[in-house]
Amino acid sequence: MREILVLYYSRGGSVARLARQVARGIGEVEGMSARVRTVPPVAAVTQTAAPPVPEDGAPYVEARDLDECAGLLLGSPTRFGNMAAPLKHWLDGLGAQWASGTLVGKPAGVFTSTASMHGGQESTLLTMMVPLLHHGCLVLGIPYTEPLLSTTRGGGTPYGASHVAGNNDDPHPSDDEAALARALGRRVATVAARLA
Repeated sequence: MREILVLYYSRGGSVARLARQVARGIGEVEGMSARVRTVPPVAAVTQTAAPPVPEDGAPYVEARDLDECAGLLLGSPTRFGNMAAPLKHWLDGLGAQWASGTLVGKPAGVFTSTASMHGGQESTLLTMMVPLLHHGCLVLGIPYTEPLLSTTRGGGTPYGASHVAGNNDDPHPSDDEAALARALGRRVATVAARLA
C-alpha cells in the first residue's frame, strides 16, 4: 500500500475536516492510502516546547513521513491570503529535504478554509504551491472535468479544495466542498499510482 501524506494545520476544525475528506478520496484509489499528520502550533514564546504528541487529532509530522510518502497534500486555514504560521514555519525548516530532493517528482496538492467567501482562498492556495514547486513536486489542482467546480456556491477552486466557514465559523464542509476535497485526494493518489 502506497501512502499519500495529508499534512495540515487546523485551529477551528475546518481544515481538519477537509483533510479527512481529502484522505477519503485517496482511499478510493486502489493500492493507495492516506497518512494524516499535523504540524505543531507556534507561539511568540519560544522557550516552551509543544508536547511531542497532540492531545487529540492527527499525530505531528516527522521527517520520515516525507521520505516515505508517494505524494503530498498540504492544508491550512487562510491568514490574510496566506497560509497559517505553523505550516509556514514547518515548511521553512525543510532545507535538508530540499537539498536532497526528497519531494522531487512527487505529486502534490493544497486545500484551505476561510471565514468568508472572498477571504483569500485562492491566494492562500497559490502561495502554498510555491514551496512545493521549489521542492520539485508535480503540483496538481482540480480540473473543470469535476462538474461541481462549476456549480458550487461555497468553496472549491481549480487551485485546490476549499471551505467557506462563514460568520458562524461552521467547521463542516458543504456536500460540494467535501466532494471536491475527495476529488483532489483521488487526483493526487491516481497520479502517484501511475508514477509508481
